[in-house]
Amino acid sequence: MTLQDEITKTTADRVGCVEIAEGLADRIAAGAERADAEDRFVAENYALLRESGLVEAGVPHDLGGGGADVRELSSMLRVLGRACGSTALAFAMHTHQVAIPAWRWQHQKVAAVEPLLKRIAAERIILLSSGGSDWIAGSGEARPVEGGYRIHGRKVFTSGAAAGNILMTGAVLDQGGERHVLHFGVAMKGEGVRIEDTWHTLGMRGTGSNDVVLDGYFVPDAAVALKRKAGEWHPLFQIIGTIAFPLIYAAYLGVAESACDIALKLARKRPLTHDLRALAGRMMTELRGAELAQESMMAAAERNAPSADTINAVMMAKSLMADHAIRAVELAMELAGGAGFYRSVGLERRFRDIQGARYHPMQRGAQAQYSGAMALGEPVTTVF
Repeated sequence: MTLQDEITKTTADRVGCVEIAEGLADRIAAGAERADAEDRFVAENYALLRESGLVEAGVPHDLGGGGADVRELSSMLRVLGRACGSTALAFAMHTHQVAIPAWRWQHQKVAAVEPLLKRIAAERIILLSSGGSDWIAGSGEARPVEGGYRIHGRKVFTSGAAAGNILMTGAVLDQGGERHVLHFGVAMKGEGVRIEDTWHTLGMRGTGSNDVVLDGYFVPDAAVALKRKAGEWHPLFQIIGTIAFPLIYAAYLGVAESACDIALKLARKRPLTHDLRALAGRMMTELRGAELAQESMMAAAERNAPSADTINAVMMAKSLMADHAIRAVELAMELAGGAGFYRSVGLERRFRDIQGARYHPMQRGAQAQYSGAMALGEPVTTVF
């Protein structure tokens, strides 16, 4: 570690990740507009995050990190989301992959996660998540070979792929008609790994969520961290669901807040009417609904008791948060009037970016099925 790294780390520990994010916000916002316009990954913003010490913010102090808890990390991502939705959303995928092993180390005393957490703190490596493409059912194929497995598959929506060091992912192993999912890390520079330029989208263009193709990547037996039944909830996924979504949706809350701020500034330049006042009130009410739903997710996470009930609480709040945030930004477009249609204002980018809140698991149909089954006393093991 260089002297500058030591100074930066000391600052990160003392000041806190939220304050650091606030200090970076203006530069990150400038990078957002360029990345969106050019349809490319927010690489410069990621460099700022790494240099500032935010990469290791969620690693416990005792393991060399910033020691931020889920609430602090959520607030950090919310700040980043106000500046750049793409930066915040992509970085949320790294952040939750750090927060989950940190939670297991702190609350379950799982020693096996220590080497990864220490490496994140020491080397500032970036973790990637295959997320929605590797939900409960799993994806890809694990073929047994001597000493391990050859992995074949396509991991879509890999946010920040170009900047990542390790992809936290899995593949399905078919053994005698029984399907299991193996979980492991993939070195992004390993043999049989390539990134395909597929991320050309409506919104969140700067996340660089390209496909990662695994074409015969070798995973040794010893590198398999977990083996579980495919298509069924596992206790680890209850931890993942409880911790990840308050972090991911903090990015969307930041997007909604910034959209409302822009709309209010534009509205104040127009003649005040009853309709304009009502639009502003409706917009702020929807934004408040999003804030309350986000706080509900945080409260569920802070119970530190991942379970089917906790997943239900998180997923209901997630659906509410998405609905309110999307509606708040829709009303922001109305409140801004025609001026909001110009790309230079930044509102239309936030309108596009907020649409991504619809698509993370569990989506509306699956969430309703899960919550309905819980309410009726039915099993939810295979509802996802």
